[in-house]
Amino acid sequence: MPPAGSLTADQLSFFDTNGYLVLESFSSADEVRAMRDRMAELVAGFDGVDSSVFSTKDQRQVKDDFFFKSAENISFFSEEKAFGDDGCLKQPKELSINKVGHALHELDPVFRKFSFSDSISSLFSSLGYKRPAVIQSMYIFKQPGIGGEVVPHQDNTFLYTEPPSCTGLWLALEDATVNNGCLWAIPGSHKNGLKRRMIRDENGTHFDRPSLSYDLKEYVPLEVKSGALIVIHGDLIHQSFENLSPASRHALSLHVVDTEGCEWSKENWVTEENCPGTALCILAKQVERTVTPASNS
Repeated sequence: MPPAGSLTADQLSFFDTNGYLVLESFSSADEVRAMRDRMAELVAGFDGVDSSVFSTKDQRQVKDDFFFKSAENISFFSEEKAFGDDGCLKQPKELSINKVGHALHELDPVFRKFSFSDSISSLFSSLGYKRPAVIQSMYIFKQPGIGGEVVPHQDNTFLYTEPPSCTGLWLALEDATVNNGCLWAIPGSHKNGLKRRMIRDENGTHFDRPSLSYDLKEYVPLEVKSGALIVIHGDLIHQSFENLSPASRHALSLHVVDTEGCEWSKENWVTEENCPGTALCILAKQVERTVTPASNS
């Protein structure tokens, strides 16, 4: 029997054609509950002082040291609409946080257990990765009523290697529907290549090309049940809309690159100095132990 997380020929073919793959029941109800309970503990211990507002529409945070340092910390980012005109939260802190990131996989034992599990390592072995590295992790809340839109993007824009190797993992920790802000993707869009990159320099960060617009008719909704994992090609165009429903949509996102045969760009927002080297070795060793890597798909 192949290791848990290994992909079949049909699954690899679907991923190669569409640029995404849905793996139902990837995580058990107990695993999902453990991650949700742990995040509730982290939020309860958060004093609300050291945080920043996150928005994919307004890129001001990419000049903020708080954002850059989050690559090696467990940092809290608030929703844009969480604050009133007086600058105070309009609802409890647990309903005001946009996301927590970007080093949960490195610093927290519960999220580390999932990130470096045999199922994850086997998945990347199936995709042909030789020395995969978890670069960032995010717990995304998509809060009821105020969960912000994530504009169309490609993951390779932000985490670039030469050749490109980023793959995103999106684990549903609650049911994700069109009503509460599920992912939407343009099938096959990964075959059109990378459209732009975010470059970090001494002045902060900037995009090397303007953003593109896409026809909503090209998108398909990726509605999934809690415990499902969506595998996302680094060049796939995907997004999510605002959550105007009364239900949250919690999810865990990981981004992984290959560190063998691929060069990490010095212009990425995550620098080599704050890229967690210990974590890279752990996942790589697990892949080497479990399955002989297949060819890249």
